[in-house]
Amino acid sequence: MDTLFNKPQKQIFAIFSFLFLSIVFSSNHAFAQGGDKIFKQNCAVCHSLGSNTVTGPGLKDVFTRVPSEEWMHKWIKNNNALIAAGEPYAVKIFNDNKKTAMTVFASSLSDDDITAVMKYIKDYKEPAPQNPTSVAGGAAAPAEEGLNPLAILIGVIAFLIIIVAVLRGVRHSLKNLQNEKQGLPEEESVSAWTELKQWIYGHKRTTVVIILIILGGLLTSGWYALKDIGVYEGYHPEQPIAFSHKIHAGDNAINCQYCHSGVERSKVAGIPTVNVCMNCHKGITKGPTTGTTEIAKIYEAAGWDPEKGEYNKPQKPIKWIKVHNLQDFVFFSHQQHVKVGKQECATCHGEVKEMTTVHQDKQLTMAWCIDCHRKTEVPGMKNNPYYESMHKKLAEQYKNLPKEEQVITVAKMGGIECGKCHY
Repeated sequence: MDTLFNKPQKQIFAIFSFLFLSIVFSSNHAFAQGGDKIFKQNCAVCHSLGSNTVTGPGLKDVFTRVPSEEWMHKWIKNNNALIAAGEPYAVKIFNDNKKTAMTVFASSLSDDDITAVMKYIKDYKEPAPQNPTSVAGGAAAPAEEGLNPLAILIGVIAFLIIIVAVLRGVRHSLKNLQNEKQGLPEEESVSAWTELKQWIYGHKRTTVVIILIILGGLLTSGWYALKDIGVYEGYHPEQPIAFSHKIHAGDNAINCQYCHSGVERSKVAGIPTVNVCMNCHKGITKGPTTGTTEIAKIYEAAGWDPEKGEYNKPQKPIKWIKVHNLQDFVFFSHQQHVKVGKQECATCHGEVKEMTTVHQDKQLTMAWCIDCHRKTEVPGMKNNPYYESMHKKLAEQYKNLPKEEQVITVAKMGGIECGKCHY
């Protein structure tokens, strides 16, 4: 037998093979380039999907504010063109946001990408609060989101195997019927593996092309899988004490620096000692949501006896689980960003004042940091003697540029040089 299928069956098999190989090659990429992924990679640095302002305004109900979806599409693609053309609403947004220029995405995002982002913004719904299920190490098990590309791929492979088996059976039956009419002996059944080897031997070039396409698809899938290693956006571990930032920093308006006292004078913000908690909780013995349960854990750690009002028990450490964890080869200083850069905690940590237990709100990848350094002004340089000479030099260097480009960003003072963060 020279071939695996007759001509019509070859055509059917070729169609299914094309679909299968297309999914192998593009499934991971397609999922990676969904509206949510594009938004997180390009937009989330400056915009939240709620009403909170980050660098740019929050996007909640944005489609009720802009003139039209077509206008929104043009604005995302090239806002500078709309502003330069004097489009009224574009000029208003530019002025309302202190004439901060938005990134132009004309070269980096296609029309389909922008449409996907707009659909994601329009369909976005605030996630319902959940109680994380504890797993090993105290980390909450991440929830599965959307369809699993691997499951789709396995399903397609299984479907193709069934199709091949059915077509082989049909071909064998039709061949025997034809032989019976012609008075020829019945054709013996040959295993699929034998037929496959025969087909491969007779179609060596086609086989090599198929193998290369499959290999390319696997390498693409591997690339996207490896690219996301170490990106823990959304990480939400269960802590030993259910400390609510919403109650403390939000409802009670306690300044972040009261607990994280090292943020303005140290590389690290610092985890507050239990004595800081006891400053208030010697007198506050009951919480608004958890009653005495969680505060009792503070007393146990501090060795405090609330009935006698004295420290008469052994102290125990509170084993907090770190949420934001940069790699060891990355240098980051809270002092430099908060004291000199005048950055709010929410820039990197999200709206902690609205969180019950803290989760990682931003990607904190190198691309995310570099993009922020390219856009963010360093206001602390102006009246800081340490940076006085540098500020004068940079101001002189960029004085001939348009006014909006004269802003001294972190990048302009060397903030994207490799040695600044990796040494």
